[in-house]
Amino acid sequence: MFPRLRPLAAAFAVTAALVLVPAAAVAEPPTPFEPGDIISDDSFFNPDAMTAGQIQHFLEGRSCHPRDASPCLADFRMDSPAQAASKDRCAAMPGRDHERASSIIARVAAACTISPRVLLVLLQKEQSLLTAPSAAGYQRATGYACPDTAACDARYFGFFNQVYRAAWQFREYTVHPQDWRYRIGGNSIQYHPDAACGASTVRIVNQATANLYNYTPYQPNDETLSAPAGEGGACSAYGNLNFSRLYAEWFGSPLAVRYAGFVESCLVYEGGFGCPQRSPLQP
Repeated sequence: MFPRLRPLAAAFAVTAALVLVPAAAVAEPPTPFEPGDIISDDSFFNPDAMTAGQIQHFLEGRSCHPRDASPCLADFRMDSPAQAASKDRCAAMPGRDHERASSIIARVAAACTISPRVLLVLLQKEQSLLTAPSAAGYQRATGYACPDTAACDARYFGFFNQVYRAAWQFREYTVHPQDWRYRIGGNSIQYHPDAACGASTVRIVNQATANLYNYTPYQPNDETLSAPAGEGGACSAYGNLNFSRLYAEWFGSPLAVRYAGFVESCLVYEGGFGCPQRSPLQP
């Protein structure tokens, strides 16, 4: 479930500004990487950030060069299995035949209350699936159950499984935060899987950032931050830095919060939860 430690390939960078996406994708100064505040809860948990149609249009706008005979993500289809409801995590999902990747991403986002933008960034961060897809990349699409220090668990292979399980895992971190290592507050976070590379205390400010560290438990060191598009050094881990860079390039600042200070906190997913649904008879 952890990322590869190499920097991003340059191929994803060229066309983001040419694609029509929701209004958050606007020109603005780069967001400095703050290890304790990588993404806002609103940007992470908003399932309505993109529709299936907008996701499809976004995928069609990528500069895609497959590494083998695999299709680009805009052309990928598969039979999606049904999923039972998972209490407090994801709603039930019916199966669909010959379903587009864009539809899978949108439906999983809605079922698990995760932004489809987060899932798109995760697919690129883990396997460069939007720009350089491969058969192995589709099998390990979000890096779920693929730790840096062991082989992947093949039970979770496959595009749908990977997207669904990653979203499910993000909800698990959210509904049971005390069961996981990284939480809001002070945390010692390593710079690399090799503990000899060191660690420092990071004060995590929100649940969304805690989720990213539980999924990818490393922060970039100073050498990595000084060469964010380079090869770094022996202690460089690019995963969460790449997440931040990709999100900002494609969708604007990951720290953005809609209507900040003007609406109920649940409307901007503070803590990872939206407003509870009321019956028509409730005020």
